[in-house]
Amino acid sequence: MHQYLFYMGDFPIRSYGLVLSLSIILATGVAYFLAKADGRGYEKHIVDLGIYCGAAGLLGARLWDVFFFDWDYYGNHLTELLNVWQGGMAIQGGVLLGVLTGVWYSQRHHLDTIHFLDVTCPAIVLGQALGRCANLLNGDAFGAPTGTSYGIVYPDTTLAHMTYGSQPLWPAEIWEGQLDMVIFAILLLYRSFPHIKGQAFALYVMLYSVARFFLEYLRGDYTAPVLGLFHSAQMTSIAMFTLALAAYLLLPLWYRRKSGKNGVQS
Repeated sequence: MHQYLFYMGDFPIRSYGLVLSLSIILATGVAYFLAKADGRGYEKHIVDLGIYCGAAGLLGARLWDVFFFDWDYYGNHLTELLNVWQGGMAIQGGVLLGVLTGVWYSQRHHLDTIHFLDVTCPAIVLGQALGRCANLLNGDAFGAPTGTSYGIVYPDTTLAHMTYGSQPLWPAEIWEGQLDMVIFAILLLYRSFPHIKGQAFALYVMLYSVARFFLEYLRGDYTAPVLGLFHSAQMTSIAMFTLALAAYLLLPLWYRRKSGKNGVQS
């Protein structure tokens, strides 16, 4: 695990930033492939979308963390708001603002927004999976102590070590990245079967919400319960799963009532 690849003078080149940039570039490339295979000509928008949604995702991930988890600190240290290398990027906020930016872009360019989300959602979760590699290299999004000799012991320069010392921690970010790859494969397989427009994206939201909910039991950061029940990310996962499940089940009825058609796409 190397947080710093090399230095340019006194400025460190961090593995976190490099891998995070690669995750955006590779996710954009996969989105381009999927859009081109779809045959509607949407691939010509993908590079612009990668830039806009990538930047919005980074901003959303940071702001979500700052305002929902760390405002007690950053409210008194405003000059450190953008110091993402200190740890503090919430993927749920990143996905939310990134998707909203994609919706805004598609509406502005008169694209079929729901279909576009269906096509590109595998690329979104692939970017999430690669982003967890960046978390591992940076020593954030870490797990709780395992209480055994099994686990990851982080270097003393990482937030994980500052929080728990040399205790072995659950590899929460590794397992989340692996589950994201499983979701990526499931979404690609799902494209091979007839489904209602919007159901692929709803399935993505449901699968990730379930994975995140249970992985939160192993996380070692932001463990304070909300209303004495679940972690904040678990509460978000419950809300998003419920909305996505409702959409998945109700979309067929909505399409039939709207146009008399079943809305099935393959």
